[in-house]
Amino acid sequence: MWPSARLFTAERHGYSKPQRRDDGSSLWFVLKENDMRSMLLCIILGGLCQHQTAGAFQDVDLGTITEKHQMIPMRDGKHLSANLYFPQGGGPWPVLFEQRYADISGAGTRKAAASLAEAGYVVAMVNYRGTHKSEGTWVGYRALGWGELKDGYDACEWLATQPWSTGKVGTFGSSQAGYAQNFLAITQPPHLTAQYMVDTGLSLFHEGYRIGGTTRPSRFKSLAGNCRVPADNDRLLEEWMTHPDYDDYWRDEDCSLHFDKMNVPCFTIGSWYDFMNQGSIASFQGRQQHGGENSRGKQQLIIGPWLHGRLNKGSKVGDLIYPADATWPELEHMVRWFDYWLKGKDTGVEQEPAVRYYVMGAVGEPEAPGNVWRTADDFPPVASMTPLFLAADGQLRSSTPMNETDSTSYISDPLHPMEIPGTSFPGATDARVFEQQSEVRTFTTEILDSPIEWTGRIRAELHLSSTAPDTDVLVRVSDVYPDGRSLLIADYPQRVRYRDGFDHEVLMKPGEVVRVAFDVGWISQIFNKGHRIRVTVASTGSPLYEPNPQTGKPATIEFPSDAVSATNTIHHNRNHRSKIIAPVAIEQP
Repeated sequence: MWPSARLFTAERHGYSKPQRRDDGSSLWFVLKENDMRSMLLCIILGGLCQHQTAGAFQDVDLGTITEKHQMIPMRDGKHLSANLYFPQGGGPWPVLFEQRYADISGAGTRKAAASLAEAGYVVAMVNYRGTHKSEGTWVGYRALGWGELKDGYDACEWLATQPWSTGKVGTFGSSQAGYAQNFLAITQPPHLTAQYMVDTGLSLFHEGYRIGGTTRPSRFKSLAGNCRVPADNDRLLEEWMTHPDYDDYWRDEDCSLHFDKMNVPCFTIGSWYDFMNQGSIASFQGRQQHGGENSRGKQQLIIGPWLHGRLNKGSKVGDLIYPADATWPELEHMVRWFDYWLKGKDTGVEQEPAVRYYVMGAVGEPEAPGNVWRTADDFPPVASMTPLFLAADGQLRSSTPMNETDSTSYISDPLHPMEIPGTSFPGATDARVFEQQSEVRTFTTEILDSPIEWTGRIRAELHLSSTAPDTDVLVRVSDVYPDGRSLLIADYPQRVRYRDGFDHEVLMKPGEVVRVAFDVGWISQIFNKGHRIRVTVASTGSPLYEPNPQTGKPATIEFPSDAVSATNTIHHNRNHRSKIIAPVAIEQP
C-alpha cells in the first residue's frame, strides 16, 4: 500500500453561517458563529462592490476557512468569477487554483476547496469566461490558450501578485480542469510553479468534442446550462460544425503541438477505465521527453484501476472491488506535491518513481496473478505486439485465417441503434447486456490454459465493407470470467470516413473492402488461467456514442431526417485479416 501522507482536514468548530463585513476593499465571508444582526448586515450590504462579490454564499460549514468571491480582471477588461479560500493567519501563502466551466458554488466543491486551504494555501476556484458569473462570451477552451485572450495566464498572474500571495502558484483539477492546465502551461505565466492533473486531455478534436472522429452534439448541447448566455453555446456548436476535419481551427486547441512550451513539474493521474487515459499518458510523455528544461525529468505519472473523475480513486470500481492498496490518496498526495514545489518542504516526492502503474488481475480469485503496483522510469514498458485474429463462429484466434471468404455481418441502423446507457464509459462492469443485442458481434478466445499479461496500447485493424458511404466502428475488449461475466476494460469508436487521417474524409463505395485501423485504448491486465479474452464489434451504441447518419453528408447539430440503415461486414479471411493487436508483456506471470 502506498505510504499515507498526512491528513489535513481540520476539526470542524460547530455549525456556522457566513457573516459579511466590509474591509474597505472587498467583501469577505468569515465562516464562524453569527447572530441575527450579522445576517441582517449580510442582507443590507448585498449590493456593494460588484467586482468583489456577486451574491451571498449559501450556508456551508467551512470551519476556520475564510471564503471570498472575487471577479478577476482579464486583459480585455472582462472579469472571471472566482471563489477564494484563505487559511487562518496573516499570510502570505502560495496559491492553488482550478479553472472549470462547471459550477463552483456547490457545497461539495466549496468544502473540498476549504479542506485544501487548511494545508496552508489560498485556493481559487475560477469559472471559464462566459460561464456562470464570469463575464465575456463563452468560447469553450479557446480563451485559455495561446491566442489573443489568455485567461488562464491572466488569472495566474493576478493571483500571484496579490499581497496575500507568496508569488508561487500551482494548479490542480481533472478532466476540463486538466485540459485547462495543459493550455495554461503553454502560455508560460512567470509565477506558475507546478501542476497536478487528473484524467486530463490535450486535443479537443481527438479527445473532447469528438472521439475517433465521431461527433457528439447532443452531449455538448448540455453545456448551455453552464453558460451565462446559453445562446453562446448554440453559436459555438455551429462553429464546430463548419470545421468537420482536423484543421487549423482545431490545431488552436491541440496542446500536443506545444510540449516544448510546457516548462513546469507536473504530477499526472490516469485511469485504466477511462478513454481519456490517452491524454493523461500523452501529457506525461510529451512533457517528460519534449518539455522545457524545468519540465523534462520532473514529471510523474500514476495509472490505476479507476474510472474517469476526481476524488474517486478508490478500490471499488464498477462491479469490482480491488485490494485496498488500489486506492490512491489524491488530496493528501497533492498537498505533499505542492508542499515540495511551492513551499520547499522535504516531503520526499521528488525521490518517488517517475511512473507507477497498477497491473490489474482477476478480482475475487485469491490465487490470481496481478492486482499489484509496478514502478518504471518511463511508460509504456516494451511489449510484444501480438495479433489475435477475428475468425468464423465468433472465435478470436492466434493463428492466421486461411479461409478465402469468411466474414461476419450485422445491421447498423442509426434510427434503431444498439444501446449503451449513460454518457460515460461503463468500465469494470458486465458488458453482456450490450454483447447480447441483435446487431453486436463478439469474438472470444478459447479458455486460457495459463495467465497472460497485456500492458500497453491495444490496436484494432479491421477490414470492413458497407452498403453505406460512411459508418462507425466500435471495438471493445473485455475479460470473460469462468462464470460468464464479461468485464469491460476498454472501448473506442472510429468514424470510417477518417480512416486515412482526421484531416480529410474518404467515403466508401458500396461493397468496397476498406482497412480501418485505430487505437482502442491503454491497458495493464493479467487475464487469468480459466478466463477468456473477448473482442466486441458493433457500429452503434447509443446514447454513449451518438449514431452516425451514414449518408456521407456533413455532420449536423440536429439529427437529420434522411439517416440510412446499412449492412456492415467485417471480413476475416486469408485476404482480409481483421485483428486486434495486443501489447503482450515480454515477461509473463
